[in-house]
Amino acid sequence: MEQAAEVLGTSQGNLESTVKCPICAQEMPDLEINSHLDSCLQLYPSGGVPKKRRLCSSDEAAEGSHSLEKPHGSSAQSFPLFNKHKPTESFCEEKLPIFSVHSPKSDGATSKWLDINAGSSSGVQKQDHFYRVQKSQHETTQDQQKEKSLAERLDGKPLADKMRPCTLQDYMGQNKVLGESTMLRNLLQANDIPSIILWGPPGCGKTTLAHIIAKNTNKTNTRFVTLSATSASTNDVREVIKQAQNELKLFKRKTILFVDEIHRFNKMQQDTFLPHVECGTITLIGATTENPSFQVNNALLSRCRVIVLEKISVEAMEAILIRAVDSLGIKVLREDENADCSSSDTSESPLYIEAKALTTLAHLCDGDARTGLNGLQLSIQARLGAGMDPQKYGMLIKEEHIKEGLQRSHILYDRAGEEHYNCISALHKSMRGSDQNASLYWLGRMLEGGEDPLYVARRLVRFASEDIGLADPLALSQTVSAYQACHFIGMPECDVILAQCVMYLARAPKSIAAYSAYNKVKECLRNHKGPLPPVPLHLRNAPTKLMKGLGYGKGYKYNPKYSEPVEQDYLPPELKGFKFV
Repeated sequence: MEQAAEVLGTSQGNLESTVKCPICAQEMPDLEINSHLDSCLQLYPSGGVPKKRRLCSSDEAAEGSHSLEKPHGSSAQSFPLFNKHKPTESFCEEKLPIFSVHSPKSDGATSKWLDINAGSSSGVQKQDHFYRVQKSQHETTQDQQKEKSLAERLDGKPLADKMRPCTLQDYMGQNKVLGESTMLRNLLQANDIPSIILWGPPGCGKTTLAHIIAKNTNKTNTRFVTLSATSASTNDVREVIKQAQNELKLFKRKTILFVDEIHRFNKMQQDTFLPHVECGTITLIGATTENPSFQVNNALLSRCRVIVLEKISVEAMEAILIRAVDSLGIKVLREDENADCSSSDTSESPLYIEAKALTTLAHLCDGDARTGLNGLQLSIQARLGAGMDPQKYGMLIKEEHIKEGLQRSHILYDRAGEEHYNCISALHKSMRGSDQNASLYWLGRMLEGGEDPLYVARRLVRFASEDIGLADPLALSQTVSAYQACHFIGMPECDVILAQCVMYLARAPKSIAAYSAYNKVKECLRNHKGPLPPVPLHLRNAPTKLMKGLGYGKGYKYNPKYSEPVEQDYLPPELKGFKFV
């Protein structure tokens, strides 16, 4: 910009300094100049307002102007400064209010309902007017929402997206990370967002937390940009970084970049963030369901704080579901209550859901709020689709309706992810501890979650030698037979075969002699300094005369020929006396 902002002084009755916009010549508090310049540059890319479009003086604007500029801290874009359908008229002659709000009668005293474009109105008055208008619109929207039927309220977006909380007060299930006086909560409330990686299972609130940060950041000082690694490319990332650099140089405004499913970016794509996170050009917030230790670049991990989000507890899940049914106008029916389908108010639908049904849903969704809310929505829609008219007959959602909506228990299991390795580790350790019950449970978690039975069978073959070994040599035969049987018949028939093998291995005596001995051999070979010692001559085979002439096999004692024990060295002289077993 060629023209610098001119400081004019302070407004009447207020010590807040004002500046003049170099594009439209409008006066405003200096704290709002950044957001105003953004809107002006979008409206007038050439850098200047045509003469016929110039704003009036502050006195004329106070009398006739009805346009609204973006208030301080608002994320909405500024409203147009002129009517595109009247190109010959000046802005002062147009009186088109943006909001249909009737100003209260004034008694001559200074009112907070002054035109927010007037030069004498302060930033506090502008915000007060804006929020009154917003409150009025919000109340109107709520009234319209009440008039909608239940089917209309469920239509459109999934219920999980509609019920996404907007504040930390409504965010449930992660008290360990975002409870009162926790480090992350204090940072978010202070609007001091660090670069973080949110790691947790599906439906635990990673994306929701990012949306809360976006809605509560100071829009004047911070931009919030969202990308999804499932669809974005490296060029998209570079474009965001370029815009962030410009914002930081021109307006001193920071950029927060949220990358959903960041593990979908390969290591080379993740390297794009490194220098810009390091120098503070962007604040990176990544969300992933995979273990960052394996899926995120180590250099990027060192620049970010990993926040581990856990599965939502049953109690928190019930609270989330109750909040959802309240928003839908459905009443929770306790065990000692009866549904009263008769209502004196015909506008209110007598809709009920059993408290037991909500508890069952909270258990079945396995800590996944998205699954729980969408399962609730599906159950209600199924009841509505069955021809039930809740306003005429009433409607009661029971536990069986919830189970029918989910079809089966939602089991958290990822065949290629973190849960895959967690479950096989739990199975291995349970068999090692001779706990049949736990071993069968972890086997069931894997098979019912969709694990390949041949993978489980291969791990059992390994276990037979690693943990049982010489204590029961038949264990290896059992596991190999189980692998072949699974290969022959497949799932679901082979589940009993694997269960039998798991119980056998859990009951069998344990010995790690072979496992430990071979580990010692590997350690000896890795730690040996210099070239490995040659095989002693007496242990070498001598199939030719030349090799015999060189001393191959000379002095070797053939053990079967001797009735007494044979004294002979079988290790190289450098390892004489070393014990592996």
